[in-house]
Amino acid sequence: MAVCPYLRNFAVATMDNKQKALELGQKPVGALLWQYALPAIVAMTASSLYNIIDRASIGQVVGADAINGLTVTFPFMNLSGAFGAAVGVGASTCISVKLGQKDYQTAEHLLGNTVTLNLIIGFLFMAVCLIFLDPILFFFGASEVTLPYARQFMEVILAGNMITHMYFGMNAVLRASGKPRHAMYATLFTVACNIVLVIAFVWWFRWGIRGAALATITSQTLALCWQMWIFSDKKELLHLKRGIYRLKADLVRNIISIGISPFLMNVTGCIIVIFMNRQFLAYGGDMAVGSYGIANTWGMLFFMFVIGINQGMQPIAGYNYGARKFDRMMRCLNLAILSATAVMTFGWLMAMLFPELMARVLTHDTTQIAMSAKGIRINMLLFPIIGFQAVVTNFFQCIGRVKIAIFLSLSRQLIFLLPLIFVFPLLWDLDGLWASLPTSDGIAALVAAWVMWKYMREFRVQPQQLKASPSPGKEG
Repeated sequence: MAVCPYLRNFAVATMDNKQKALELGQKPVGALLWQYALPAIVAMTASSLYNIIDRASIGQVVGADAINGLTVTFPFMNLSGAFGAAVGVGASTCISVKLGQKDYQTAEHLLGNTVTLNLIIGFLFMAVCLIFLDPILFFFGASEVTLPYARQFMEVILAGNMITHMYFGMNAVLRASGKPRHAMYATLFTVACNIVLVIAFVWWFRWGIRGAALATITSQTLALCWQMWIFSDKKELLHLKRGIYRLKADLVRNIISIGISPFLMNVTGCIIVIFMNRQFLAYGGDMAVGSYGIANTWGMLFFMFVIGINQGMQPIAGYNYGARKFDRMMRCLNLAILSATAVMTFGWLMAMLFPELMARVLTHDTTQIAMSAKGIRINMLLFPIIGFQAVVTNFFQCIGRVKIAIFLSLSRQLIFLLPLIFVFPLLWDLDGLWASLPTSDGIAALVAAWVMWKYMREFRVQPQQLKASPSPGKEG
């Protein structure tokens, strides 16, 4: 009889968790988007602010060469993020849809397969990159001056790569399972811990760029322990248990089919940063590479707001698509577009009015400040329209329209920007290289608007046709 109270509590907790999932299809969309996006925005912005503090510490304490070397590692971070997104975003989207369909057993097996995939991919990525680290860094745009800094940073980051993959993967699943605040708390803890450890390792112990990397991995390890503790609670609707970790071909296929879009987005981002680094090195030297890193850092701060909005939209759009509530899905999309546009417009104003101040935060070198301020203005010239393009791309990913999402993911960087970074410098030297960034933004936004106009009629005018379309994760 002693078991009965436990079973009763378990049943109540399970019903509460199911109700949290069901509210995705019942609660007003505006309140839901705020509820889910705000924690993600806070978490992503805090993470981006940490990156600024981290790089400011490196630039102010270690020097300009260290910032230049850190910029060389950006492709590594994008590539690692690509594999993490393929699993994390793909699995969280699948889980959202299965919860919308009330298929809780499959959602639980998706959780177990997420853990296994992150461990396998994280280990393989770490092993291969550590073996060929120096040649890869030279290919990414390192010089003899910046290579030691880039190597010291990446040796530590790669050693903890499995932890990084698991940390981001579990955060994505937390959001998908109706716990956006827990995902926010994990990120905020990581950021706060990072800041404290960076102050200790870089400013106090003077461990340099290696200390900054060690602070990152240590904080992610502590946050991951808390995430795993949450998923180990048997009262949770989704929890870790025996029998869910063995990879299932159909689940892996669905995860990868949806995750391939953010994977390709990050891979193309990696390719672009590699060639941008090499072009900046050729046309402006190490100082130009570092200035591009500074401009990119500030650009990403505001883009993180949009990523947070997208993360908030993902479970709502995915659930309502799975539940065939298309009017709610469309309201969520429209609110996300308006919110992203407002955020990026604010970023544009900051870049136009205070570029020198933004650059001075990350470096004390006067030459680099001037070069970075100019780059910040040009890089963020068309920011008000980037949010729209990013939200539309993420929306198609959320509902399993993989081919459309892949096309939009590739259009801005691979199809438009990559050719421009080789053509424009031939005409306008270093200024042309900077100008290629906003030009590709404008073209990609026009393409996204055309795609949205073409496909949105399916949801607004003839939703009955959608009912006959392939299920999420199957459609190309």
